[in-house]
Amino acid sequence: MTYCVGMRLDAGLVFLSDSRTNAGVDQVGTFRKMSVFEIPGDRMMVLMTSGNLSISQSIRQLVAEHRGEDGSSIWNAPSMYEAARLLGDAVRKVHERDAKSLAEFGIEFNVGIIFGGQIKGERCRLFQVYSAGNFIESHDENTYFQIGEAKYGKPIIDRVVTPATSLDDAAKCALISMDSTLRSNVSVGLPLDMLVYENNALAVTHFVTIDERNQYFQMIRNTWGDQLKRVFEGLDCPVWDAAPDATSNVLHSSNASSKPIRIAPPASVTAPEVASAPLQTLAQQFHDGQQ
Repeated sequence: MTYCVGMRLDAGLVFLSDSRTNAGVDQVGTFRKMSVFEIPGDRMMVLMTSGNLSISQSIRQLVAEHRGEDGSSIWNAPSMYEAARLLGDAVRKVHERDAKSLAEFGIEFNVGIIFGGQIKGERCRLFQVYSAGNFIESHDENTYFQIGEAKYGKPIIDRVVTPATSLDDAAKCALISMDSTLRSNVSVGLPLDMLVYENNALAVTHFVTIDERNQYFQMIRNTWGDQLKRVFEGLDCPVWDAAPDATSNVLHSSNASSKPIRIAPPASVTAPEVASAPLQTLAQQFHDGQQ
């Protein structure tokens, strides 16, 4: 499996991918899932993939080499939209060639793609491409895309990232998102590839491959976990069966009528007898306590 995230910000783009493809008991595969298409000064584009590895590698190779009848290719596309369209065409060509034979072996044609970058003369753009070759584009209302095991790392991005987020803060958020995924899912693993692109640079700005020895990522892992524990311990425990105006943090109000759905036991099931303690009045309890 995999986890990849791409973010489109006012300041540029952030891409992060893991490198695990298998997570069996005795078989762990490592393949890098980020590829860069770059002509410095003219265009910088990033492709990240999830799903069937043979499919994604075929798509990457085809889009890198393919030229249309009119000579169009990803290397001369006039816009990121046209480059995304050519990528979608490559997905369809691989599907046409391989999907039927894969299905005969019970293998689904499954691929997810994040594709983004900048071509000279236009702004940074980010797309998500599906198995059918169709795609959608990121806008200010949705500044990021995820593919693969997305659910574990989604909450932190939703809370933090906006178009105005700085590239450094977005990179930090992406790494926290990845760490959350690594801790919860064995099918995602190190090393990671991170690329941070500054708007209008038209070349790779910052790139790093992160393994378990990376100093900054280790700091993220340790500090984020410790801070989460401190925040958790700083939250008050819930108060049960109290009037809402009597105290704060009331989880269940004393005048609430909420009840669970109780399933009646079959008639053949009888409740065990419970020995009842002798009744005592408050006066007797007080008297006994004085002895």
